[in-house]
Amino acid sequence: MAPGTHFIFGTHDDHGFVASFTSSVPPHLAHWFFVREQFEPVPGEPRLFRLTDTKHDGSRRTRQAVHDLRRMGYAVHADFLLDPAASADPQHPAHSHGLMERRSRVAQAAAIRSPQRPPSPTTARPDARLIPPKPDYAPTAHLTASGGAGRSR
Repeated sequence: MAPGTHFIFGTHDDHGFVASFTSSVPPHLAHWFFVREQFEPVPGEPRLFRLTDTKHDGSRRTRQAVHDLRRMGYAVHADFLLDPAASADPQHPAHSHGLMERRSRVAQAAAIRSPQRPPSPTTARPDARLIPPKPDYAPTAHLTASGGAGRSR
C-alpha cells in the first residue's frame, strides 16, 4: 500500500466486500463517506465497513465507491478486481444496444418539420397599425329597465 493512502477496499471471507480507512482520515468523515456509498460498520471492528446487500451487484457498487472517492481527490487502494482503473467488470460487458444511435435519430427527427403538418403561413408585419374607420352614424344604446332595483334572482 502506498504512503498517503486514505481508503482501502477489498474482500473478506465473512463480510464480503469491505472498506477501511487509514489514520489520515478522521473516523467521523470516513463513516460519513462509507454510509453514503452503502457501506455499514462491522460490529466489533472499529475501522471496518462492509457493503450492504452484497448479492445485489456488489462488485459494481464497490468499484463505484472507489471511483467516487478518487474523484473527490482521495488516495484509494483497492484489490485488482475492485479497482475501476485496473480491471473491467467481467459480469457486465458494456453493450450500447444502439442507444446512442437511437438518440441521434430521435434528435434529428425532432429538429425537422413533420411532413404531416402544413407549413405555417408567412405574413409580413405591417409597418403601421391599421385603425378601423370611424362610423358615419352615432351608435345608440337602448337600455331596458328591469322591474326592481338591483339584480334579479
